[in-house]
This record gives sequence, C-alpha cells and structure tokens, in this order.
Amino acid sequence: MIRKVGHDSDAFKYYSASLRHTVHYSSSFPEPAATREEKRTALLRGLGAAVRARRTACGLTLKALAKKAEVSERFLVQLETGEGNISVARLADVADALDTTGAELLSKAGDVRAPPRRIVSLLGLRGAGKSTLGSMVARELGVPFLELDAMVAAEAGMGLSTLFEIHGEAYFRKLERDTLRKVLDEVPVAVLATGGSIVKDRDTFALLKRRTCTVWLKASAKDHWDRVVAQGDVRPMKNRENAMSELKALLRTRKPLYTQAEHVVDTSATGPQDAVRQVISAVAADRRAEKKLAADAAEKKAGAR
Repeated sequence: MIRKVGHDSDAFKYYSASLRHTVHYSSSFPEPAATREEKRTALLRGLGAAVRARRTACGLTLKALAKKAEVSERFLVQLETGEGNISVARLADVADALDTTGAELLSKAGDVRAPPRRIVSLLGLRGAGKSTLGSMVARELGVPFLELDAMVAAEAGMGLSTLFEIHGEAYFRKLERDTLRKVLDEVPVAVLATGGSIVKDRDTFALLKRRTCTVWLKASAKDHWDRVVAQGDVRPMKNRENAMSELKALLRTRKPLYTQAEHVVDTSATGPQDAVRQVISAVAADRRAEKKLAADAAEKKAGAR
C-alpha cells in the first residue's frame, strides 16, 4: 500500500537530499618529518596516495587493478593507505598496470596530500556544499567520492521520492543504515556526502560518528536557498509564501544534531577553495588525533607489562 510520510516540514523534501557545492578548515600537511621513521611513513603514505590518485584517474576499481597487477586487493588497500612496504619489483608491477612507472609514482609521492585514515563524512542540508566540495576534497586527497543517497537509491532500484512514497520512512532508514554499514565495511577511505536528514536517525548517526570523521558544512538559510535555486530547482519556494520561514525552522531544529560533528566548516563565510582547505585541515587533525590515541594505547600497554 502506498503511504505518505510527514517530516519536519515541507522544507524537508527540498533540503534533506545531497547537492553539489563546497567546504573549509585550516593548517597544512603532511607535517615535516624529523626522524627517519617519520620520513619513511610520509613516503609510504604519499606513495599510497599517488597510486590511489592514478587508479582513480584510470577509472580502475581495487579489484580490477589487483587483477592487472597480479596482487591481492588486501595488498592494494595496505599500499593505498600507506601501510604497505612495497618492494621495487612489486611497485613496477603496480605501476605497469596503471600505465606509468614506479619512478613517476615515487616522484609524485611528495606532492600528494596525505590521505585520511578513515572515511570523511560531510553533513548538512541540501545547498550546504556536500557534493561540490566533497568531490573537490576527494580529488585533492586522491580518494573516492561517494554520495550515500545515490547508493541507497541504487540499492532500492528506484528514486528516493518513490522509495518514500511506496515503502515509507522506516524502510528508507533501515536501507540507509545497511548501505552505510556496507560502505564502512568495504571502503577503507573516501569522502562521503550524506543525506541532510541522516542525523535524525539516532542509530545511523551514531554509526557515522563512531566510524568516520564527521564535518558539518554549515551555511545560512539564504545560502541554502540560493544554491538550490542556482541548481535550477525552484520547487522549494513555488506557490509557498512561508518557504523561507520553514527552511529557517528546519535549520534551527537540525542545528543541535549537526553540531555533534567533530568539525564545522562555515561555507557561507568563505569561498570554495578556502572551504576545501578547511576540510582537508580537519582530515589532518583527525589523522593526528588517531595517531596520538594509538601511541597512548601502546604506551599504556607497555606500562602494564
């Protein structure tokens, strides 16, 4: 039976989906390597990022590259995340499969930004800049860019509006959570644009916060509005006198949830390129924090012996 589902307000329909726009944060990386071990680590991470960027440019999946280079997918994951200590001969095999040379990949290792240690999730209403900035950040980091709403629609075999109409919100939430869990289990690093309403589901949002680096792309109501209109979508305000008031109310309702993100980037206060730098800086801060946690855990374990 077809049933319709109510949401925060009519504004929900227009501002809860992913869109295309931009992001920001501060600082630069990788940090200067002072020791031999730090230099080695920076080189491996840079090489991994160079391999990933080249694979993405070639349109190859991990599985396809593994087959061409005659290596395991697990090995490639370790290589691309900077955890694999690859031999010169094996590097030549991977480079050949990527139609380049080992020397070329190594020369670019120092030029590529260090990849994130986990998936970076972008939060915000439609018009925040998740798609536009997300794709830009992913390109800078040499990692895949994914849109969760599109993946949910692909899993369902229908558009999200049809999915809501036929199955209802509860079904959508379960499919969204299952799809997110699948991404987290199968994709080591990426930039992920989430749906604007994902924060409403407590379990899904908890999973997102626990296993990814979350960044809220904050924007004013006017910027959300203008960016959606710039996309050619005039539905949010067509024949609706209270459209802007509804949008502002939706933002007020969602703010306590969005502020639970680890990082906040105000896309109304800066341009796209600066916003991208801010997100990349958030990734760097996340990587440093995880490194410190790992070091603290190792020190604690050593002290207990």
